[in-house]
Amino acid sequence: MVLTALLISGPATSPNPEADPARAAPTAPTTPTERALNTPAKPTTAKTVAGQALPESRPVSLEVPSINVHTGEIIELGLQPDRALEVPEDAETAGWYEKSPTPGERGPAIIAGHVDYNHVPGVFYRLHQLVVGAQATVHRADGTEAVFTVYRVDRYPKSGFPTEKVYGNTDEPELRLITCGGEFNRASGQYRDNIVAYAKLTGAFHRQ
Repeated sequence: MVLTALLISGPATSPNPEADPARAAPTAPTTPTERALNTPAKPTTAKTVAGQALPESRPVSLEVPSINVHTGEIIELGLQPDRALEVPEDAETAGWYEKSPTPGERGPAIIAGHVDYNHVPGVFYRLHQLVVGAQATVHRADGTEAVFTVYRVDRYPKSGFPTEKVYGNTDEPELRLITCGGEFNRASGQYRDNIVAYAKLTGAFHRQ
């Protein structure tokens, strides 16, 4: 079950997609580390940055514990010749739209993934179960962890996707998680709707 490419249209922080990605990859098995040998963990410092933008830094991975999302590396997604957003090539991978802000910068950072793919549950399989108040943490290349709090989860028909609402400029750092949802149309091989989770930056951590 393939997720339809997001259509880019209309002005926004950057070229805007219209929406389709998808689900939550299973947590990768952990491997023994120095911590198992009683080596003290490196300290983590925290600061509250609600509404305060972070510098640019590409996303490395994403965690949404309440729906069991623990991704591997986040890939970069560009646009296809028809201006549709590229989509990940497997079920478990999430992708960041490279023309959107990086998570933590001002504006809506876009991360998309499959709800399922070739009959395999996708990285955002349970995105529709996300509730207001849930947290999503994006690990960034500069070592910071941007923490977002969900304030809205909506389902939109693909035929009436609100491009500007989802991809338009925002005054604060925000995050959009997008996948497919609703009824599956076997004739077209696509879901009829998109699920969009909206979240705002509410904190940041830096591992030293």
